This record gives sequence, structure tokens and C-alpha cells, in this order.
Amino acid sequence: MGRDTVNEICQALPGAERSDPWGGGHDAWKVGGKMFACIGVANDGVSVKTPSVEDAALLIEMARAVKAPYFHRSWVRVDWEAVPEEELRDRIETSYRIVFGGLTKKKQRDIAGG
Repeated sequence: MGRDTVNEICQALPGAERSDPWGGGHDAWKVGGKMFACIGVANDGVSVKTPSVEDAALLIEMARAVKAPYFHRSWVRVDWEAVPEEELRDRIETSYRIVFGGLTKKKQRDIAGG
């Protein structure tokens, strides 16, 4: 697994768009203009949002993720070589749902196509 796998998972999500807002080779995935996943230039995993700071701390304590540099404490970086693809997919999709759920109802309807 790696960057290509993460990008395939993200690209399949409704309304997901990739950009490189800082330049230099980041893959920042957004929905409704809000980021839900980011691959840094170190190419060593994907940073995703968790439901809470406590969830992030638990994942870190369980060695399923590490603190995501430069992000809020509710974000973690998942090493795509250290977790099964199903877990990686779940972390990305959970992050997407959290961010999507925070969008206005109008944006949600526009993205969902109705």
C-alpha cells in the first residue's frame, strides 16, 4: 500500500478533491473545501481526522497511529505499511464522514447530488 492506494480510496468518495495547497508534493484531500486527508512529502502515511482528541490519543497509545505533525490533536498519521488496507480505508472514510458532517446542509445536498 501507499500513496496510490490512499489516493484511490479518497478519489472514490463523493465530492472529494485533491490539491497541493503548500506546494512541494502534498496530496490534500478535501470535501466542501475542508480537508479530510493529507499525505505529506515524507510519503510515510496519511493524516486523518478522528472523532475526538481522546480517540486520537487512544489510536496513538495502541500504536495504530502517531501524532499528525502540524495538525490539531484530533488528527493522527496512519502509516500505510503498518495497518491492513481495511483499517486504512476505515480511518479515511471516518475522517471524510466527520468533515462532511460539519458542512452546511446545503453543501451536503450539493455534494450528494440532491
